[in-house]
Amino acid sequence: MRNSDTKGMTEVAGMGKQDKERIARAALARLMEPQDSVGLALVRALGPIDALGVATGELATGPRVEQEISALLVDAGGPATWAGLPASLRRWAPRVSDLAPDRDLETMRRLGGRLIVPGDELWPEQLEDLGLQEPLCLWWRGQEQPLPTVRRTIALVGSRDSTSYGASVTGDFAYGLAQRGYTVVSGGAYGIDAHAHRGALSGGASDLPTIAVMAGGVDRFYPSGNDDLLRAVSTQGAVISEVPPGSAPTRYRFLQRNRIIAALASVTVVVEARWRSGALNTAHHAESIGRVVATVPGSVHSANSAGCHRLLRDGGAVCVTDVGEVVELAGATGESSSEEKSADAAVHDGLSLEDLILLDALPVRSASSVEKLTVVAGLSPDAVRAGLGRLGLMGLARSERGAWKRDKNT
Repeated sequence: MRNSDTKGMTEVAGMGKQDKERIARAALARLMEPQDSVGLALVRALGPIDALGVATGELATGPRVEQEISALLVDAGGPATWAGLPASLRRWAPRVSDLAPDRDLETMRRLGGRLIVPGDELWPEQLEDLGLQEPLCLWWRGQEQPLPTVRRTIALVGSRDSTSYGASVTGDFAYGLAQRGYTVVSGGAYGIDAHAHRGALSGGASDLPTIAVMAGGVDRFYPSGNDDLLRAVSTQGAVISEVPPGSAPTRYRFLQRNRIIAALASVTVVVEARWRSGALNTAHHAESIGRVVATVPGSVHSANSAGCHRLLRDGGAVCVTDVGEVVELAGATGESSSEEKSADAAVHDGLSLEDLILLDALPVRSASSVEKLTVVAGLSPDAVRAGLGRLGLMGLARSERGAWKRDKNT
């Protein structure tokens, strides 16, 4: 029962249940660390409002709640036995006095951001694949529009101390994916992450070219050396985190945010990774939820590619060497219905291989010049001009002031 001498944090007059649940999730995000299995199971068992009451000591529980938590932990692959709810309550207790969800929400409003929760239009449905480890909420700073489907999102990850080879490959991949209308997701760090975001921003054909998943609060961009880059990402794409404003980017949180990167994307591409790189942790998360893992081969003399070669040797990754191969993998994991696939096949019937490559290279939103299309498609200028003429006659491409884009109906 509720303690009579304590006012519940979610007991606010005139507030609807949806608003109360949002505030409860905001408070729980500060109370619990990411991937706190017991806390997440408590929310699943009771809902966010009552879970917050229990976690802060405002509501008492009985054996039934612990039994439900135990069942949820076992279903999620956790241990059959655990320390019990009192142990978790003691763990959460030191943070209770610091809970101020209204303050955190006001911080986000001041930054032009927002908090999104499961059920919101902006909530990425693909995060449901994480099961019990689905985040409680996401603190969102950026374009206010739904994320693309999992099929249209690709993760590019790798070493912070990337080589010029890794930087070049990542930039080419990210630019080419963005030109094709894909969203590139990465972690905002130095090295491969930064090159992925920059390449996607320069490609910029999609409404949401890139997403940075942060290990700390989105009120302070980390690392500070990427401040300008992350500001650009928040303006043209989105910067998100499961921890509230003011949270420090600890090593544990870096590892936990990797599961979000993996879940958002249909394919996780490891461009460069050392033998024990954190990027391999992202690949592991992707593999564990049935996503495709791909990696780029490097020199056998380069320590920065040792982790990539390890993934290939262990059979956990597909070798990719150009953006077309990544797109092909994303298409193989598509969630389209059989009717949609049949319709797509009918539209593309009769196209030559070069025309199919050119169609795939055409951006969906902004138009692209013939010169850019020759680079993206890997075709000669004459082949691109001829192909554009054929695609235009078929209604698959259209010209806008001398530049070309894919017809919106294809």
